[in-house]
Amino acid sequence: MPAFNVHEAKTNFSKLLDRVLEGEEVLITRNGLPVAELVPARRRPFPLGAGRNDPAINREALASNDWWRPMTDEEVEAFVDGRP
Repeated sequence: MPAFNVHEAKTNFSKLLDRVLEGEEVLITRNGLPVAELVPARRRPFPLGAGRNDPAINREALASNDWWRPMTDEEVEAFVDGRP
């Protein structure tokens, strides 16, 4: 991984971003010590809101006021055992 001090990184920031876009990782140092890494951004696997029209979502359960309540011991056991 190539290393650049802060001054070099500021001066060549656009070029460093081009290198990162090509998949390279770049190390930024201050006084010879690593302080940051430029790495390609992670892509979101799904756009925000994906699945909002998914028919598998139980809208009735979400509309009720007790969806947030903790599970009972019996519900936990059924969940762990894989029972419906």
